[in-house]
Amino acid sequence: MTNRHAPRRIVLIGLPGSGKTSVARLLARRLGNSWSHGDTDDQVMKLDGRSIPDIFSESGEDAFRRLEQQAVAEYDRREHIVISTGGGAVLDPVNRRRLWQNGLVIFLKARPETLAERVNSPNSQAEARPLLAGDDPLTRLQELARRRAPTYDLADWTIQTDALFPDQVAEEAFHVHQRLGEQLLGRSNRDRAWRTDDQSTPDGPAAWVNASTGSYPVYTASGELDRLAERMREAGLKGRATVVADVRVAALYGEQVLGSLREGGFDPELITIPSGEENKHLGTISDVYDRLLERKSERGDPVVALGGGVATDMAGFAAATYLRGVPLVHVPTSLLGMVDAAIGGKVGVDHARGKNLIGAFYQPCLVLADVDVLRSLPSRDLTAGWAEVIKHALIMDAALLQNLEQHTKEILKLDGAAVTPVLRRSARLKANVVSADERESGARMTLNYGHTIGHGIEAATSFSAVLHGEAVAIGMQGAAEIAVRIGILSADVAERQRRVLQQFGLPLRWPGVNADAVIEAMSLDKKVSAKKQRWVLLSDVGRTVTRDDVPAELVREVVAGLVAP
Repeated sequence: MTNRHAPRRIVLIGLPGSGKTSVARLLARRLGNSWSHGDTDDQVMKLDGRSIPDIFSESGEDAFRRLEQQAVAEYDRREHIVISTGGGAVLDPVNRRRLWQNGLVIFLKARPETLAERVNSPNSQAEARPLLAGDDPLTRLQELARRRAPTYDLADWTIQTDALFPDQVAEEAFHVHQRLGEQLLGRSNRDRAWRTDDQSTPDGPAAWVNASTGSYPVYTASGELDRLAERMREAGLKGRATVVADVRVAALYGEQVLGSLREGGFDPELITIPSGEENKHLGTISDVYDRLLERKSERGDPVVALGGGVATDMAGFAAATYLRGVPLVHVPTSLLGMVDAAIGGKVGVDHARGKNLIGAFYQPCLVLADVDVLRSLPSRDLTAGWAEVIKHALIMDAALLQNLEQHTKEILKLDGAAVTPVLRRSARLKANVVSADERESGARMTLNYGHTIGHGIEAATSFSAVLHGEAVAIGMQGAAEIAVRIGILSADVAERQRRVLQQFGLPLRWPGVNADAVIEAMSLDKKVSAKKQRWVLLSDVGRTVTRDDVPAELVREVVAGLVAP
């Protein structure tokens, strides 16, 4: 007897070889005569009339993905159905909205080694898997697993299938559906919206970070500064708030923030810190500790970090370490802070020998970004911030990249209708990655694209001459050149990257820096492991690889070209 309150749709997601099609058939049969099963790949072939390999070879992957979106739409309103999806179907946000809507989503997970063994078995239809074509499917599966992990991890339930037969997987899915399905599907609308990338509530959070050490919303919209106290109360915060802001931002927005907090009953006080990366060191943090102690701030009293990436990092580090941790709220006022620095819990300070070498992972309780404050940013600071948005697009979202390319003028004018969706999308991409990999042990490494050379340039210029975004742009240019030179990236994609960076006014070189100093700083980077530099490189838009075998001679040559007079 089935549970009549359980979800009426089940969606199976996972990599090639995870058994989605077989499990869907078995699960539909187990659920009873009223249930059927559907397969998005089968539906694609019905729509087009060709096999999937033929579609890929004759029309390309983009054509296949458009057909796949039509196939998912065919199942949009079907009930009492188990849907097995193509491995990449859920990467498309439109598909996710349709598949997650009123459906129980189950991720069939297995190690890449297990999947490779399955797809190489005599019974496998390996020829029907174009993305695994070649002599080394294991490497490709490892890459796909890493790249798709943030999306797969949004599933309502995960079944580890390595040691299970398809009928055992189907049986476990059946019991999840019957016993927990109603509960899983009944999560708050807030959580469902985050999981499905839903933008239908512009006044709600742009994203949610669901990390192992805490869950918190990211608000990105106009007028959010005046809602700060309200958002903090909604997050369950109370006590006396201490606002930590750099002197420039304090002059612009300090009184507005303090006023909101006073009205909300948070009895606020302002601590100002010097502006600039060159002041991001333990000496400044010591001054913040002194002020917190003078105020007798207690463990429940929140710290509000108001400012750009430097203030976010320093105030966050102070909150993480004062009294072994007090509640933290990020109110980023720079573009870099809104889409990157404030999201993810990385806080810290620089050392004379390298950037962010002293720090911690410490998640905030709330991130609040007011798009209106971008109009007060110095032109150079605003331009530098676009580097992180472009980076997110290059490594994760071809649609966002296309938006940036096609609507550059409107975005640069900070037209609200153009810029707010871009910032919300970029924040959501960062939040999804952080949720899947809080401590940068896997998927989050991709966010370091452009940072290897970029951090080296920052350190070689004593963190004063080059803005972080400018350095990242130059670093991405160097990484693209390396990827082209070692044969993993086409020159066309590298040129596309160059064009969009230039469209947004970002530098591609920084002449006059000592190349040896850049190389030395890179050797102290956090991404060095077993004395090997780990490089995040593009293989295509939306696809990255991590390599530790880039020849040192090539690196030196590329760096020298980027900083030559």
